[in-house]
Amino acid sequence: MLSTSCYLRTWERFVSEGVLDSNRLNKRIMESWHRCKKDQVNPYLNKGKHILTNELLDIKREKNSFLLEVASPQLSRMNQSIKESGMMALLVDPDGYVLSLSGNEKILEEAGKINFVEGVCWTEGEVGTNAIGTALKTGEAVMIQGTEHYSIASHKWSCSAMPILNDGKILGVLDISCPVEYFHPSMLGMVANLAYTIEQEMGVRSYKKELALTQHSIELAETYPDLPFIVCNHKEMIISASKQVRKKIPQSIGMTLADLLNRGYRIVKENPLLSKEDNRISGKCLFLSENHSDGTNRFFPASMPLERFAFEGERGISESFHNTLRKVKLVAPTEANVYISGETGVGKELIAKAIHENGMRKKGPFVTINCGAIPKDLMESELFGYVDGAFTGAKRQGHKGKFEQANGGTIFLDEIGEIPSAMQVALLRVLQERKIVPIGSTKSISLDIRIITATHRNLEELVNEGSFRKDLYYRLNVYPIHVPPLRERIEDIPYLVNYLCSKNNWNIPLTEELLNRLKEYNWPGNIRELQNVLQRLTILLAEGPLDYGKVLNSMHSQPVTRHDDFPSWEEPGKNGIKGNELTIREKIQRDLMIEALQKSRGNVTAAAKLMDIPRSTFYKRLHKYGI
Repeated sequence: MLSTSCYLRTWERFVSEGVLDSNRLNKRIMESWHRCKKDQVNPYLNKGKHILTNELLDIKREKNSFLLEVASPQLSRMNQSIKESGMMALLVDPDGYVLSLSGNEKILEEAGKINFVEGVCWTEGEVGTNAIGTALKTGEAVMIQGTEHYSIASHKWSCSAMPILNDGKILGVLDISCPVEYFHPSMLGMVANLAYTIEQEMGVRSYKKELALTQHSIELAETYPDLPFIVCNHKEMIISASKQVRKKIPQSIGMTLADLLNRGYRIVKENPLLSKEDNRISGKCLFLSENHSDGTNRFFPASMPLERFAFEGERGISESFHNTLRKVKLVAPTEANVYISGETGVGKELIAKAIHENGMRKKGPFVTINCGAIPKDLMESELFGYVDGAFTGAKRQGHKGKFEQANGGTIFLDEIGEIPSAMQVALLRVLQERKIVPIGSTKSISLDIRIITATHRNLEELVNEGSFRKDLYYRLNVYPIHVPPLRERIEDIPYLVNYLCSKNNWNIPLTEELLNRLKEYNWPGNIRELQNVLQRLTILLAEGPLDYGKVLNSMHSQPVTRHDDFPSWEEPGKNGIKGNELTIREKIQRDLMIEALQKSRGNVTAAAKLMDIPRSTFYKRLHKYGI
């Protein structure tokens, strides 16, 4: 072994002249020195230069919580021995940041002088050849002493480090360091044994997590006996599969997710699975559907996999709804006007949003307006806006109409069949000229928008009756899309129930009995009614177990209500002022109240807060305007 002075001369010559005798150092250290030279690491660096703030260090620790959780008890167990040996132990993350540091107080104090502290970055690129950085670089255990370090900051230290591996991936590095005078030949062995113990514990915990995932799959099989699904661990390795999947692919367990998808399945829904011990994601459950035997996706061409298709709702597995999504996918990249038809509550706005999100205007605004919820005498100002002083009571700065708000994006006109004849003419002009003129203005505003319309009514019948202009109908109905009612996609009910419960944090036991009961019903109110029913079940379950048959029968006898449509707002109540008796100021006031109620889903307290008026005042105006 070379003397310290000999190592120093070797280092000085390499730093100053770039010359290195291959007989003087071992291969790993020589390779590291050359990397440092190439990367222009400062050999005269006397302390660590990059230390995380406490806030950033906490973020790092949270990110590496599994490593800390497993390693900390092992380090605590060895701490007394490390202290008595005049050493310190460091746990380092895969990026080279020191997460924890413990050991002899005097040694820790000395380490602080070179910024060898918690939060410091101790990689080769930061401080040159060192046990931590070189172990990360090579993936091997390494011991580096004195002037074998590239930068002078560590020349007085002896360090041994070993990577901590889990499933072949470096999760961090364990290091034991001390001043060179305290060096002991057993340091590397101590680090190796400790790192190995940590790896073993990680393996045990990973095995327990997989057992928990298997238990999850048993529960899922009981809840969804008719649905094909798989459970994957964090490496996307299949550890459990439903009977349908196992029957088709007997060797499915142990396959990778990618391999299974290449065998004729596609992902319909993905749910993370949380560990009961620490509430962290331990794997995921994937609900599947089969593709045709030719291996192609019957709903979408291979050029655009379903997984890349933006859709905020639940897709389900029914062919009827996937046919709707296929039409959305085809028309989204174009500029064609789209007309969406379908019963109340089927999710027409979600379809409109999907067209926007998958089109060229997705970075622009998506503005939606329910034409059936706007008083007829306020529709023009709502759609086209007005300028300052346009009429008594107008906002001082004017008001941007919905068309102008949607400029550069998409406007969705829901319940288009409700607009009056005069507005049909104005809308036709907008479609032809792509310009609007706000009320009270003489200047036109050019529009760059896409128009999507929808209604639950039959527009062709309205055209035949003469209540809807034929020329406007043909302008709007360039590309029709029909959204099927829920009774035509009964097979999607388990998926929709799971989605709605997850979205709203409704804790409803999804038993086979409940799902079968839901499938048996006709759902005149469609998905909106399903959401109402689930919300009621959630409330009733708080009182104890339920007889689903009895509860659902009683619910189904009740009328379907809509959360976002308030027909009573369009007509004044018995005691309210009639629309033609309102002043302009009152009409605007009533319009703002209706808009606030829409935004708050009918919650009066929230609506009053949106308008920044007392709730008592809001109630008085509700009565006054017959809302």
